[in-house]
Amino acid sequence: MVIGAIKDGIVLDHITAGKSILIYSILGLGKLDCTIATIQNAESTKMGRKDIIKIGKVIDIDFTALGYIDPGITVNVIRNGVRAKRDHILLPDRIKGIIKCKNPRCITSCEQELVHEFRLVDRENKIYRCVYCDSEAPKYTG
Repeated sequence: MVIGAIKDGIVLDHITAGKSILIYSILGLGKLDCTIATIQNAESTKMGRKDIIKIGKVIDIDFTALGYIDPGITVNVIRNGVRAKRDHILLPDRIKGIIKCKNPRCITSCEQELVHEFRLVDRENKIYRCVYCDSEAPKYTG
């Protein structure tokens, strides 16, 4: 299978196999008016299997969301057919508006305008806690 190179756009590489559809949905890529290629279960010497997303346009990406969903993703920005920028996404220290606090007594349950916010408390185990009530965040499953 041949997926062509892009002239201007973004390549999300080193996505854990099977997570590209989730990332596609979270980033709202279906709403874009450009070409998007999703490659699933591509062979990788580093990862065994991986997913790749190619976006035919340079867009703003929520790196926090990417880092929470799948830390280790590589974001390559392509301009005029050449890689102009490369970022390795890590687990973020704080996340806002990606997941919701599950504690019914949390202020975010009754104050609808408050954005759900969590802070990283254990990097090794990927544990986040609500900044308002200190409840542990649910694991992200999509």
